[in-house]
Amino acid sequence: MAAGYLEILRARHAARLLAGTLVGRLPNATAAIAILLFVRAEGGSYSLAGALAAVYGVANAVGQPLLGRLVDLRGQPRVQLPAALASALAMAVFAFAGIGPLPLAYTAVAAAGLFTPPLEGGLRALWPSVLRRQDQVHTAYAMDAVAQEVMFTVGPLLVTLCVSLWSAQAALLVLNGVGVLGALTVVVSPPSRAWRSAPREAHWLGALRSPGLLVLLAAFLFVGIALGSITVASVPYADDHGGDVVYGWLMAALGLGALIGGVVYGARQWPGAPERRLRILVAFLAVCYLPLMLMPGAVAMVALTVLAGVFLAPAIACAFVIVDRHAPRGTVTEAFSWLVTTFTVGHSLGTGLAGPVVEAGGALWGFAVPSAAGAVSLLVLLATGRVLAAPAGSAVVAASSENDPNRAAEPRFSSRDRA
Repeated sequence: MAAGYLEILRARHAARLLAGTLVGRLPNATAAIAILLFVRAEGGSYSLAGALAAVYGVANAVGQPLLGRLVDLRGQPRVQLPAALASALAMAVFAFAGIGPLPLAYTAVAAAGLFTPPLEGGLRALWPSVLRRQDQVHTAYAMDAVAQEVMFTVGPLLVTLCVSLWSAQAALLVLNGVGVLGALTVVVSPPSRAWRSAPREAHWLGALRSPGLLVLLAAFLFVGIALGSITVASVPYADDHGGDVVYGWLMAALGLGALIGGVVYGARQWPGAPERRLRILVAFLAVCYLPLMLMPGAVAMVALTVLAGVFLAPAIACAFVIVDRHAPRGTVTEAFSWLVTTFTVGHSLGTGLAGPVVEAGGALWGFAVPSAAGAVSLLVLLATGRVLAAPAGSAVVAASSENDPNRAAEPRFSSRDRA
């Protein structure tokens, strides 16, 4: 796997595109944490912090498919860079205005989320033009997933480092400024400037006409709620066990656990139906959230948080294979986007739900939310087993690609590939 990654990074423009995308997504990856710490520094409540983070997440989920469609119509540079600038400007307004004028705070946070550039989808669209072999494209997708987990591990530490060195306000400004530089690195590259999307036809419901996909969206809405609630519940715990540094380590531990789980899960091929495997993974995910309620000392809590994240990346990887099996013909990319969007909405709902729960019952009740949400996700999968057991049978390589202006076959994962 390491040799395959090195081969990808040696390809022209590959390292630049990957690094630029990761840096450009830094504001989005750290937004919930940065908003929570900023609101707390301004004297706001946990409920307000959770609500603002939720508004950002929901606006981001709405904006991603809209901006993605604009990218298809107008190209990457004409959409990605203006969106990155608008998002950074909105977050700067929030950082300087604070939480005093609440309508302005909510508007600025919503605008920052809405205009977050769809860099992740843009990178996946660029890989086929940068890497000509299908096996290389698959390796690039896997490398991208691992790199995302590294970002979610390092990102929280960068936020808390900025807060410790300067302030929560400076963290918002610096991270969003760096994000604009990352987006700029991508959009001025030759592959990004040359890329054009081929037109396609689709039913007005698109991928949403698949019952199996709807089941997955319902299940992963609750997985997102679980993850979002941990983000809020960890704040009062950290306040009692060391402050911002401990909070940063807890958030980094979630990403580290997902990174470990993703590497181990992707190192082998798994037998049996992915639908059954997903139920097992979600069950382990829910069970591993339970020990967080013990709330031991900081070192032990970091270890438990790593454990809580271990089954997240495998569950998501398995879900993408199932999406490929159930997506209507010609809508696989759209179906992937819906799963990511639903997960993001769930994460935002989780931050909004956990705020009042923490204020009413403290960190203990806050940590009860993720295990409950994980259990609901498992119940959804168990109750709809027959729907998931009847794939649409349309997971094939498209005859023409949305990503390739020359209409070459689009390489992507299918149910026959490793999850």
